[in-house]
Amino acid sequence: MPTFLQHALIVAAGGALGSVGRHFIGVLATRMGAITFPWGTLAVNIIGSLLIGLLVEAVARVLNESAEARMFIVIGFLGGFTTFSSFSLDAMNMIERGDVLPAIAYVIGSVAIGLGAVWAGLAIGRLVF
Repeated sequence: MPTFLQHALIVAAGGALGSVGRHFIGVLATRMGAITFPWGTLAVNIIGSLLIGLLVEAVARVLNESAEARMFIVIGFLGGFTTFSSFSLDAMNMIERGDVLPAIAYVIGSVAIGLGAVWAGLAIGRLVF
């Protein structure tokens, strides 16, 4: 039976990979010209929302509810990959510089599309797995 330390290392490994993935998407978005609107953060949150729905189904159905797989993928990787705290900071920065309407669109779009992406990931996972 895995120990607390082994579980912590599993989560940490997944988190490290997720954080690196988030970083690269942010860099890519910036290089593509996303300077005044946080496209990288939006993309990561939508991708992460889709993946969490899809992967929760995969872990439950294909990996036989492996606690370690769930820790690595959902808590570790997706916890490191998604960026709600960055999302909140981006929205506040937009508001503080006077971009209130784009900030509102960003917040509403992130939440609405994120919820839709989780729903889609769950639905796809239920069909595929």
